[in-house]
Amino acid sequence: METLKGIAVSPGVAIGEVFVLDDQRRRIARRTVAAGQVQGELDRLDHALKKSIEELSAVRERTNRELGEEAGKIFAFHLGMLSDRTLTGPIRELINKELVTAEYAVFATFTSLADRFSALGDAAFKTKVDDVHDLSIRVLKHLIGAHTSRLAALKHRAIVLARDLTPSQAAAFNKSQVLAFVTELGGRTGHTGIFARAMQIPAVVGCPRVTAGVADGTPIIVDGDTGTVIIDPDSETLERFTRKQERAALFSISQAELRQLPCVTLDGTPIDLQGNIEFPEEVPSVLGSGGNGIGLYRTEFLYLAGDEEPTEEVHYAAYAQCVELLGGRSLTIRTVDLGADKYTQDRADNPERNPMLGLRSIRYCLKNQAMFKRQLRAILRASAIAPGCIRIMFPLVSKVEEYRSAKFFLNDVMEDLQEEGVAFDRNVKVGMMVEVPTAAILADKFASQADFFSIGTNDLVQYTLAVDRTNEQVADLYHPANPAVIELIRRTVKAAKEARIPVSCCGESAGELEYTMLLLGLGLRTLSASPTYLPALKRLIRSVTIAQCEAVAEKVADFDSDVAVSSYLRDVTRKIIPEAFDGRPGED
Repeated sequence: METLKGIAVSPGVAIGEVFVLDDQRRRIARRTVAAGQVQGELDRLDHALKKSIEELSAVRERTNRELGEEAGKIFAFHLGMLSDRTLTGPIRELINKELVTAEYAVFATFTSLADRFSALGDAAFKTKVDDVHDLSIRVLKHLIGAHTSRLAALKHRAIVLARDLTPSQAAAFNKSQVLAFVTELGGRTGHTGIFARAMQIPAVVGCPRVTAGVADGTPIIVDGDTGTVIIDPDSETLERFTRKQERAALFSISQAELRQLPCVTLDGTPIDLQGNIEFPEEVPSVLGSGGNGIGLYRTEFLYLAGDEEPTEEVHYAAYAQCVELLGGRSLTIRTVDLGADKYTQDRADNPERNPMLGLRSIRYCLKNQAMFKRQLRAILRASAIAPGCIRIMFPLVSKVEEYRSAKFFLNDVMEDLQEEGVAFDRNVKVGMMVEVPTAAILADKFASQADFFSIGTNDLVQYTLAVDRTNEQVADLYHPANPAVIELIRRTVKAAKEARIPVSCCGESAGELEYTMLLLGLGLRTLSASPTYLPALKRLIRSVTIAQCEAVAEKVADFDSDVAVSSYLRDVTRKIIPEAFDGRPGED
């Protein structure tokens, strides 16, 4: 018997036999064509993109029908990417300039984009790597034929083990044949968990070596509540988990009905739920999940999708599309957060030894003024479409001088637009991310300068605890429940309240149910998370009072251990809304 630990992303217990899924990614050799064949390759590319879009539309409809809208929303991002010229343009340019085949241009462009996403410190972009690989496989299939996968050979009920799963692989599974998913890669916000929850089966990701030396047919237990995977269990363990499986209560709620209900606590306090996006096409997913706007639009994709820096018009088109889709609702655009990534390091004369602590985010923008102003011009132009809709937010501000400098450039751009007679919202709100300890400690100083705060817990945890959140070796030390992190959030909210400016939370913690009562108890009234988490957040918010949340925050102040805080928060949340934890009456 062997016991492995991973990350629990979909609750429940599954007992069955192993089915190891192969990896269908393949390398495409570089092959050139004659100049006279270039148009033919471009035509092949256009045909493959058209067929892929048609296929994706059908997959999305089928997924909506069979697994629900939450799972189907994933393919909105795919459709958006294949329709976006910032992605398809570089493919066409590679064919034209280097006279390569369409399949190589697709492979090289998608591989480069996946590498950029993977190199970013932001977990939200790392989850897009599977999307990129999935799209690459799909387009290549229409160029050079399909790859045969063992997935097609699955004829019996089994627990699927894989190094990783693409959204298309997960969506293609026969629901009646798959008991659970386990992958070596992946994180809490990845697609495997989304599909597993839609299929109402357990899933564990980030489970190292789970496929190593395991043969098909091996008995296995997957505990999606604790992230435990037991290979070849003994009879006593098998009996214990069988009892737990039999005890498990099944509970479901109507997401459609929930979306129509107001997001308000039991004692009548309204909470503003918003969504985090990386792509304009994700706006409908936010609104369809009950979101009231966009609390964080990450604009890095515009740079990472191609080899060339996006033009002002590319920026403007993306922002204008968001504004139109939102219909006047709030859109908070974070200026580009580059620096700690392959995109910028490849372009640097002297690549940094530790880019996460180097020239990144607002520092990078202030050093690359032409690029920064180009984005600001596009944002301001888009603000004229629906005045009051767009808010501008600067990332990773660590000094008051940095915020003032960024505002100086914004004012400079405003003057240029005014002289040119270009319309823009002259009263656009300008705020900042609070994601480094210095910003939280000096929150009262920043509050006198900024129009609003948004707490980015991902980087705030990372920099407060000196833990690389993408490093598996120290992943257990990365914990949002650390008392020091909570104290910094408390300080930030207090400073914002005293200065009478809005404050929100847009990090991963905002989407995790066990932190919701704590964040509300600390005084936050706006939470922004991935669209997937919004219905469950609304469910919990509608089940508690602010007094209950404040009591939780007060109790947490007595703890000095992140483990103790996390355990307490989970227990409290389980009592309030047990269905969020699969309705289990207790643990073994």
